Amino acid sequence: MPTLEASGTQTATIGTEHALATIATAKTLVLLVDAVNMVNADELELRVKTKILSGGVTRVAYKASYKHAQPADDLIKISIPIPSDQEAVFTLKQVAGTGRAFPWKVMSL
Repeated sequence: MPTLEASGTQTATIGTEHALATIATAKTLVLLVDAVNMVNADELELRVKTKILSGGVTRVAYKASYKHAQPADDLIKISIPIPSDQEAVFTLKQVAGTGRAFPWKVMSL
C-alpha cells in the first residue's frame, strides 16, 4: 500500500533547482507533481537523485522535462519507481516562463 512520505507546494524561482524532499530510509519511492499551472513558454524539470553506496555521491537516477501548458488529461507527472537504500533526493526546477506553484508529493510503494 502506498504511503505518503512528504508533500507540499513549491513556488518555482526560474533557474533554481528546488529540493522538495530527501528520504534517507530504504524504500521504493515515486515523485508526483501537479503541472496544472503551467502555460505556454513554461519549462519544468523534475529529478530524483540517489546514491549507489553509503558514503558515495548522490547522482541523478531519473529526469523528466515538460514544456508549455500540459494536456488536461496529463496534468499529474509521476516518476518511475526509484529503489533506494541510502537516500533519495527529489527536486523541481523551472527553467523558463513565469514561476509557478507546483503541488507535489513523494510516496513509498
